[in-house]
Amino acid sequence: MNTPHYIDGQWVAGAGNDCLVAYDPSLAHPIAELRSADRVQVDQAVTAARRALPAWKATPVAERAALLRGFAEHLVQQRDALVTLQMRNNGKPRHEAEVDVDDAVATFTYYAALIEQQDASSDVALAAPGFSSRTRREPVGVVGLIVPWNFPLVTSAWKLAPALAAGCTVVLKPSEVTPLIEQTYARIAEQLGLPAGVLNLVIGQAETGAALSEHPDLDKLSFTGSNGVGSQVMRSSAAYCRPVTLELGGKSAIIVFDDCDPDQAVEWIVAGICWNAGQMCSATSRLLVQDGIAETLLPRLQAAFAALRVGNPLTDAIDMGPLTSAAQWHKVAEYFQIARAEGLHCLTGGATLAREGWFVSPTLYVDVPDSSRLWQEEIFGPVLCTQRFSTEAQAIALANDSRFGLVATVASADLSRAERVADALEVGHVWINSVQAVFVETSWGGTKGSGIGRELGPWGLAAYQSIKHVTRCLG
Repeated sequence: MNTPHYIDGQWVAGAGNDCLVAYDPSLAHPIAELRSADRVQVDQAVTAARRALPAWKATPVAERAALLRGFAEHLVQQRDALVTLQMRNNGKPRHEAEVDVDDAVATFTYYAALIEQQDASSDVALAAPGFSSRTRREPVGVVGLIVPWNFPLVTSAWKLAPALAAGCTVVLKPSEVTPLIEQTYARIAEQLGLPAGVLNLVIGQAETGAALSEHPDLDKLSFTGSNGVGSQVMRSSAAYCRPVTLELGGKSAIIVFDDCDPDQAVEWIVAGICWNAGQMCSATSRLLVQDGIAETLLPRLQAAFAALRVGNPLTDAIDMGPLTSAAQWHKVAEYFQIARAEGLHCLTGGATLAREGWFVSPTLYVDVPDSSRLWQEEIFGPVLCTQRFSTEAQAIALANDSRFGLVATVASADLSRAERVADALEVGHVWINSVQAVFVETSWGGTKGSGIGRELGPWGLAAYQSIKHVTRCLG
């Protein structure tokens, strides 16, 4: 950890004032220390990316695709070590950590194939005679990538793979909470012989992130994280009128109609709120349950929550791990206090767990009013609030009554109704009768306060491409 930053093809020591400590959240013990990058080093990283841009964007597509496949192959080779690191620094259960690594592999593989299939230039049919025109897809330029702590390796792959595929050069800033696993990408870049400056890695806290987002020589910034920081990133980019992609928060709904199998519904509900200990922007933390199934469903859900095995993924057979940081543990504990002050009815959970590490209980509140802070605000923990509804129209209205619009889930045996409700929901992604299966071919992003732009699929590649038209008079 003496040289944790990768700038212009070299590993360098941090020159910042902050000493970052990475923890094992299951034990609340430090596992690594490193010094942050300062503003000068961020500037060096951006300068290196700018210098590397002309040659990288001129690199033939076949070579860029081969390098992307090289990233995927190296991730596969290091799979066991990366799974263990996700478990140790994030507290993820093994099966979740394995999904993370496989997701990153699939992302690099997908974008390698996509750029091989995409024409860099294509003709445009014009109605007017005497002219020809063609479209060119060009890299947007030097991009800053700021990624969160809840899905490290994954979120960075969603940004890094399409950016490199498009021909952009990048400066990647991981979260200070999980600064270790993203270093894998810089090591792979070094092993593959990626030209110096194409991929740069700077680690730090808010000061480092601000130095990157405020840098005048970026052409684009892509950020995943909280709405508060996202607003600051957007203001920084506004000073230069440059594009941003923002993937922000959510307060998503899962709608369960009374024709649904209750046991199957419980599986989808639990997965939607307890995966990654609820630390997901897509967590379906508002359960809307139809009157006819509520009395059957809620006791089963209560039992399922109480039966979840919570513990250390490295030593125990578990269903849910700890929260990833002390700060998040304190935040969720504060919401438990708010719930008590509001007089919410807690069926199960509602407390931190008296053990080593940052553990909380899976928690279920029922009949939560719209006015409750727990109903309105993103908690980022395994905390589920419920309301009942009677009609389809009421369910849609309740689900859409949010300042967020990231995802939703619909559970119903009536597929026509499920599809109809999905079309009416004001979100970026809807699952029908499913856990939150995310595929690299589909888009990711939201409406309203959940962000700007889309990641994954061809839309993720387009986010790092600039469109140019060349029109010629034939006369």
